[in-house]
Amino acid sequence: MREKLLTFGNDFLIETDGGTPAFKVDGKALRVRDTIQFRDQQGRPLYRVTERLLRLKETMVIERDGRKIASIQKALVTPLRDRFTVRVEGGSPLHVQGNIFEHEYTITRDGARVATVSKRWFRVRDTYGVEVMPGEDDAFVLAVTAAVDSISSRG
Repeated sequence: MREKLLTFGNDFLIETDGGTPAFKVDGKALRVRDTIQFRDQQGRPLYRVTERLLRLKETMVIERDGRKIASIQKALVTPLRDRFTVRVEGGSPLHVQGNIFEHEYTITRDGARVATVSKRWFRVRDTYGVEVMPGEDDAFVLAVTAAVDSISSRG
């Protein structure tokens, strides 16, 4: 997957590695809290990522059909690398670790790689790739990536 980031206050497309549009993203950063809406190519909502205010740790929540399915928080102490935990409702948590600011990190579940995020694959500024492992929900993994990016861009 390839994502061209403008800002999360704007709309943008996420493309496959072949350049085919895969998802539409509607960013609403002008509200009291950030909201990022992932839609399929027909415009149907898939996931909604929102910021939760007034928490000790900054938290983003991923919802589907109005139900919370995951929450993302940055670790309070990150001595060597950035770390985030994704608590998935009814499932194993995901762990995000690496250099988040430089878009060089991995997402794992139970020690197995779910996705790799890297800017190294591209020469274009503000573009990075998200390689999602087969069998994973691409849109959900991209929603996690967007939430991590949103949290890290503030700090």
